Amino acid sequence: MIEIEGITKRYDATTVVDDVSMLIEPRTIAVIVGTSGSGKTTLLRMINRLVEPSSGVIKLDGADNRSLPGYELRRSIGYAIQGHGLFPHRTVAQNIATVPVLLGWDKARIKARVDELMTLYQLDPEAFGPRYPHELSGGQQQRVGVARALAAEPNVLLMDEPFGALDPIIRNKAQEDLLAIQKRFGTTIILVTHDMEEAVHMGDKIAVMDAGKLVQYAKPAEILAKPASAFVETLVGASEKPFRLLSLGRVRDAVEKGTAEGEAIPGDASQRDALAELLWSGRPALPVKGDDGKPLGRVTVDGLVKRAARPA
Repeated sequence: MIEIEGITKRYDATTVVDDVSMLIEPRTIAVIVGTSGSGKTTLLRMINRLVEPSSGVIKLDGADNRSLPGYELRRSIGYAIQGHGLFPHRTVAQNIATVPVLLGWDKARIKARVDELMTLYQLDPEAFGPRYPHELSGGQQQRVGVARALAAEPNVLLMDEPFGALDPIIRNKAQEDLLAIQKRFGTTIILVTHDMEEAVHMGDKIAVMDAGKLVQYAKPAEILAKPASAFVETLVGASEKPFRLLSLGRVRDAVEKGTAEGEAIPGDASQRDALAELLWSGRPALPVKGDDGKPLGRVTVDGLVKRAARPA
């Protein structure tokens, strides 16, 4: 759990982060979204103390993040950035092993962890381990950067625009890989982006920042249905196209296992109609019926929102 309590950062007379408070639940993904200069990267970097706050407290599982020396804190928190930040004169395997080596892991444990992460990211350890970053594609470099951030088995992973330099197809794959790996390891992830679609697709909750202030912090569906300000509404409006594409999909293609209360929606109804009904009624799920009237399962707000952010 990460508790951010009244965090402020000032540079002389300029306030970059202004009295931000938020709670990030364990094993979830929180996405911080906002335009350039909104304070989102500064907020992220105060969690691992690459930037020191002017006031306020950040707690990790109840412990003040200032209770450890900064370098020790940073070894316990994964950090991945746009451009990956790989060491050019170290091999892929050596890059991934950076923090375990600093922590004094034995060689066998380091090799096992490096091999595990490379295999998870579809990078054959024998083929890719000895290569250098310049011998990899952009997407492969990105995977190595995230693998390095996860190498020491951190409970927390901070990510600053990690997919920003990737082309759309590779970016989508990188996002799906991260979601799968987060689910496997249960890592708490804080991800900074300027892309509202990415925020909706990746986040369990989204923090919207504007001019250093936290203007809304809520689940994606709530932000889409009830934007807290004109600024949030503008961000949501910029991502309307994918939601219009829900009108092309049928509810039966979005069915999930389980049941829900209330009148069932037909499987041949549009996914957009289903989302509209869910948001209008404030319900998390609707039952779905087939042409024969038999139950097919249910459709959920979260499931439809995720589909809208990544239409097939």
